[in-house]
Amino acid sequence: MNYNIAIIYTSVTGNTKDLAEHLCSCFEENGQFPILYDISKFPFSEIERFHVVIIATYTWGNGDIPASMQPLYDAFEQQNTKSIITGVAGTGDSFYPSFCGAVDAFRDMLYVKSTLAATLKIELAPQESDIPRCRLFAKSILKRLEKELFQKQLES
Repeated sequence: MNYNIAIIYTSVTGNTKDLAEHLCSCFEENGQFPILYDISKFPFSEIERFHVVIIATYTWGNGDIPASMQPLYDAFEQQNTKSIITGVAGTGDSFYPSFCGAVDAFRDMLYVKSTLAATLKIELAPQESDIPRCRLFAKSILKRLEKELFQKQLES
C-alpha cells in the first residue's frame, strides 16, 4: 500500500535539503514515494490528508526554529493532527550549546499534537555513516504507521 507521506524541509546551506533527499530515498527503498516539499510550497490547509509528515529543519540562533518553519509548527498546534504519524530530523553544529534545538522544539510539540514516531539529529551535513541512521528513521516511521493502522482496523 502506498501512503501519503510528506517530507517538508527548509535549508539555507543545502545540508538540510540533502538530509530531506536522503530520507526520501530511504522511504523509497521501503516501497513508499513521499512528496518532498520546500516549506514555501507546502499546502498547510491539506496537512490532515497525509498519513505521515516528516519535518527536516536546521536550527537558528540559540536553538530556535527558523522563521520559515513557524507556520508549520503553528499548523500542527491549530489543526487536528493527532492521527498523523510524524518524525522530525535536523542538521546542526554541535559547537553550539543547543545542538539541533529546532528538532527538540518540534519533537516536544509533535509528541502532544501528533503521533510522533522518530527523531534524528545530523552533525552539519549527512555523511555516508549517517545513511544507516536515516534508514532506521524511515523504518521506524513506517513501522509506527502500520501499527496505528492495524490498531484502527481492530477498533472498527
